[in-house]
Amino acid sequence: MKNNVLAGALIALGLSLAGLFVYCGISKFADKDRAVTVKGLSTREVEADYAVWPLSFGWNGNDLPSLYQQIGNVSEKVKKHLLALGFEESDLRQGPISVDNNWENYYGDRRPEFKYTLRTSIIVSTEKVQLVVASQGKEADLLKQGIIVSSNKWDLDYQYNGLPELKPAMIEEATRNARAVAQKFADDAQCSLGSIRRASQGQFSVENDQYQPWIKHVRVVTTVDYYLD
Repeated sequence: MKNNVLAGALIALGLSLAGLFVYCGISKFADKDRAVTVKGLSTREVEADYAVWPLSFGWNGNDLPSLYQQIGNVSEKVKKHLLALGFEESDLRQGPISVDNNWENYYGDRRPEFKYTLRTSIIVSTEKVQLVVASQGKEADLLKQGIIVSSNKWDLDYQYNGLPELKPAMIEEATRNARAVAQKFADDAQCSLGSIRRASQGQFSVENDQYQPWIKHVRVVTTVDYYLD
């Protein structure tokens, strides 16, 4: 009889302990699902470190050999103008030459005066970004020589190549800002901020300033999940 009572007591104790372990396990599992997702932002304003500036122009004529010579003379005048502004020979290169035959595909009864139009460009590729900025709108000397160059903001490309060096500090800042937001949430919820459960880095974006295209706005957003204890 005593053995039966003892056996029953042991079984009851075992069931109680098993229930306690299951409860603790479920509680701990539930705690693992307590987390907060936050985003951290980092921004920088930087100046372009390289510029590509094409100056396009064309010339009309009826005799191709003389027209080629003429377009060559114009190219030299454009280069001379750019050198006078402060650019180096190494900053300049000749673009390809295209030829249009205006008499081949014209519409109407009146044939164009000139049979050929030759177009080319002098392309400025330089690290002298501020010189490019200062040179905009200074085509008066060329106009006095009868040379019309096409140079608009859509052709001018300001580039920033320092992003690899900038990334580590920006990622660190974005992660730090995310943790500050998570800590504020934990304080408001009267709980402790735990370790990182998951983190993801967003894409870096580089956008031109609307009014000063040589100024770049760099931005990255980091998303981090933190456990809440």
